[in-house]
Amino acid sequence: MSRDLTPGTLTRRGQLRVYLGSAPGVGKTYRMLDEARRRQERGADVVVGYIECHGRRHTENMLGGLDLIPRLTRTYRETAFQEMDLEAVLARRPSVVLVDELAHTNIPGGRHAKRWQDIDELLDAGIDVITTVNIQHLESLNDVVQKITGIPQRETVPDEVVRRADQIELVDMAPQALRRRMAHGNVYKAEKVDAALSNYFRVGNLTALRELALLWVAGRVDEGLRDYRASHNIDRVWETRERVVVALTGGPEGETLIRRAARIADRTAGGELLAVHITRSDGLAGASPGALAQQRRLVETLGGSYHVVIGDDIPTALLAFARGRDATQLVLGTSRRGRINRFLTGPGIGETTVDASEDIDVHMVTHEFTGRGKLPSLGRRHSKRRTIAGYLSGLVLPSVLTAVLSQFHHQINLTTDALIFQLGVVAVALLGGAVSALLASLVASLLLNYFFIPPVHTFTIGETNNVIALLVFAAVALTVSTVVDHAARLTARAARATAEAETLSTLAGSVLRGADAVPALLEKSRTAFAMDSVALLDRTSGEVLARSDAEGSGEGERESSPGASVTEIAVGSDAVMILTGRRLPAADQRVLTAFAAHVAAALERDRLATVAAEVEPIKAADRMRTALLAAVSHDLRTPLAAALASIGSLRSPDVEFSPEDEAELLDMADEALVKLTRLVDNLLDMSRLQAGALTLHLAPTHLDEVLPRALDSLSDPDAPVQPLDLDTAPPVLADPPLLERVLANVITNALRHNAPGAPVLVAASGYQDQVEIRIIDRGPGIAPEDRDRVFLPFQRLGDTDNTTGVGLGLALSRGLAEAMGGSLEVEDTPGGGTTMLLTLPAAGPGGVPV
Repeated sequence: MSRDLTPGTLTRRGQLRVYLGSAPGVGKTYRMLDEARRRQERGADVVVGYIECHGRRHTENMLGGLDLIPRLTRTYRETAFQEMDLEAVLARRPSVVLVDELAHTNIPGGRHAKRWQDIDELLDAGIDVITTVNIQHLESLNDVVQKITGIPQRETVPDEVVRRADQIELVDMAPQALRRRMAHGNVYKAEKVDAALSNYFRVGNLTALRELALLWVAGRVDEGLRDYRASHNIDRVWETRERVVVALTGGPEGETLIRRAARIADRTAGGELLAVHITRSDGLAGASPGALAQQRRLVETLGGSYHVVIGDDIPTALLAFARGRDATQLVLGTSRRGRINRFLTGPGIGETTVDASEDIDVHMVTHEFTGRGKLPSLGRRHSKRRTIAGYLSGLVLPSVLTAVLSQFHHQINLTTDALIFQLGVVAVALLGGAVSALLASLVASLLLNYFFIPPVHTFTIGETNNVIALLVFAAVALTVSTVVDHAARLTARAARATAEAETLSTLAGSVLRGADAVPALLEKSRTAFAMDSVALLDRTSGEVLARSDAEGSGEGERESSPGASVTEIAVGSDAVMILTGRRLPAADQRVLTAFAAHVAAALERDRLATVAAEVEPIKAADRMRTALLAAVSHDLRTPLAAALASIGSLRSPDVEFSPEDEAELLDMADEALVKLTRLVDNLLDMSRLQAGALTLHLAPTHLDEVLPRALDSLSDPDAPVQPLDLDTAPPVLADPPLLERVLANVITNALRHNAPGAPVLVAASGYQDQVEIRIIDRGPGIAPEDRDRVFLPFQRLGDTDNTTGVGLGLALSRGLAEAMGGSLEVEDTPGGGTTMLLTLPAAGPGGVPV
C-alpha cells in the first residue's frame, strides 16, 4: 500500500520517532523493528530503508515479513560501502520507513553529507520515519562522553534534530544486564567481547552514559510539560520536581538562606536550587554588589543557578519568577526590621509573599540578624556641619522672615505671609532635610500665629477660619518639605548610583583591556576613592603582592601622613587590600566591596593563568609522548622485525643458505639496524630539543665537507643528489654533526617526494651575514596552507603508509637549525617542486658570526 502524493499537492510533514539509547546493544534497533511490525499489522505501509543488525540473530529474525529497500553501493578509496538508497525510498513513498543510525556520516557522492539530512528530506516528503541514536552521538554531549569513556565520537547529530522529533522513547537497560547480554554474545562477536567489557562497556562508563540519557530525556519531557501548560494557560504549579527558590537581598543572612535552601533541594533526587535577587527598575537599590557576588559564587558552588529580576513590587516579582520556573518551595529570611519599624511601616515582604503564595510553600528562615534593623530614616544623612546648619536655619529663618514681614504688615495679607513662611520651610528642607523642615514648620506656625493672626501678640486665635488656615499651613509645609526631601534624596541616590555604575564600568573596561589586571584594579581603586596608597597583601605571609601609590609617596611607605586612616578589606580568602588616606564613608565602602570582588577575580584569573602556563609544557610533553608512542609503534617494530628475521634465519640449523643468500640476509639486517639507529637518534635529538638539553659545539664549517658525510648516512648512498658549487660558498657557523643530520633529513625528504629520474639539487650562496642553502626537488610541491604543518612532529603530508618514517625529520631539522641560530623554510621551486631554504649564520674570522 502506498500513498498518492503527486507532485504539486500539499502534503503534511512526516512524523519522526526516535529510539534513544545509552549505549550500543541496549535494544534500540530491536524495539524499532517491533514497532514496525506493530504498525504493519495495523495496515501501515512499512519499509526498511536501512537497518544495521551487526550480526545479531534476534534482530535479524525481526526483519521477517518487512519490505527491504535494496541498499546503494558506493566506492570510496577503493572500498565498497553500502548506504540507504534515498531516491528509491522517495520513489516507493511508503507510509513509514525505518532508518537506523541517525548520526551516520554518508559516503561522499550522495545528496547529503549526513543521514539525518536524508531523514529530513523524507519527512518533508510526508513520510514518517523511525530511527535510532545513542546518547554519545548528541553534539552537546560529545565532549562529556569523551571524558567519561576516553573515546572521541566522530559521528554526531545536532541536538535540535533529535529535540524536534515528535516522539522520543528511551531504550534503557541496567549496566549489569547489558554486560550479561554482551557476555552471552548478543551484542558483539566472541572475539570482541573481552576487549569491549574491559574498555567502553565498564560498569562505570555504562552507569554514567545511562545517567546522561535519563537526564537528557527528562529535560525534553520538562520542556514538553512547560509547552503544554503554556498552551493551555495553566498557571498553577505542578509539583513534578522539587524546585526551591531562595530570595536574596544582599544582606548578611544570605549565606544562611542559601545553605538552608540547598538542603531542602537535596532532600529529593533531581531537586533544583534557584537563587533570585530582585532589583528596582530605577537601579537605586542599596544591595552590596560584593555581597551579592559572594552569594552568587556560593549558589553556583552548591550546584544552583543565580538570577536577577527587575521589579518595584518585590513580592509580586518574586512570586512571578517562582511560578515561571514552576517552583514548589520558596525560602525567605525573616525580617531584619525591629518591632517599632514594623509598626511604623506595616507588613513586610515576607508576610506579603506568604499571603499571595497560594500553592507555593514558603519557608521563613530565622537567622542571627532577625529584628536588628534600624528605624526608618526620616530624611537624608548629611554631614555633621550641614545637619547643625539645618537645625539652626529651622530656628533662625522663620524668625528672620517674621522680622521682615512685620515691616510690611499693612501692605500684605495673611495668605501672603503663610506662603512666604512655607517657602522658607522648603528652603530649610533642601538644606537640612525633613527633620530640620519639621522644626522650621513648627516654629513658623507659632510665629505666624503670634505675630500675624488676630488677635496678634497672643497664641489665641479669634476666628475658626484662621485656625483652619494655620492647620492647613502646618500640614502643607510638612508635606511639601517631606516631598522635597524625598526628591532630593532620590536625586542624590541616582547621582551616586550613576557615579558608581560609571566607576565600575570603567573598572571592568580597564581590566578587560589590560594585561595586568591586578595593578590596574589597585590604581583604579586608589584614584576612585582618592586614597594615598593601595596595597594588596598576602593574608598569611604579609607579603605585598601589588601596590599603587600616589605621585611623590615612597614605595615602602605604609602611610602618607601621620593622621592617615587605614581601611582594610578582605580580597577572597587569601589576600587583603589596605587603603591608606582619608576615612571612607559607609557608602564608599559598599562600592569598595565590589572593587575587592573584582580584585579577587583577577587574582584567581592570574593564578589560573600561572597554573596553565606551568601545565602547558607538561601537556606539550604529554602530547609529544602520546604522539610518539602512536607513531613509533609501527616504525620501531618494522626494522626490529626485519633484523630479527634475517638473523634468526641465519642462525636456523634447519636451513642451509648459499653465500649469496647469507650476504643478502646480512644486508637486510644491516639496513634495518641502520634505519633503527637513525630513528632512535632522531627521537633522542627531538627529546633533547623539547627539554632544552641539546649541547652545541659551533665552529666554522665548510658545506662541501659536510654534505658528503650526510649523503653517506642515507639509506641509499647512490641516490641522485647533485651539489652545485658548494666549494665556493662561505663557511657557516654550525655544529658539524648536527648540520650533517639536518642536511640528511631534508635531502631524504626531498628524495622521497622528488619526480622519478630527477636529481635533488643542493646549492648554497652567501647573503649579507648569512649563508642560504637550498635543497631543490621537482616533486608535487607543498600547498601554502600546509607549509607550517610539515614542520610539526609526526606529519607525513601526502604519504599513504608509515613505512617511510614517523615524520620527525623536518621537525627535527627546523629545531636543530634554530638551535644553531638559523632557520628552515619552504619555498616553491620555479617550474614545479619544493625548495627547502636552510639559513645559517656565516662564520667570520676567529669562528664568530659575521
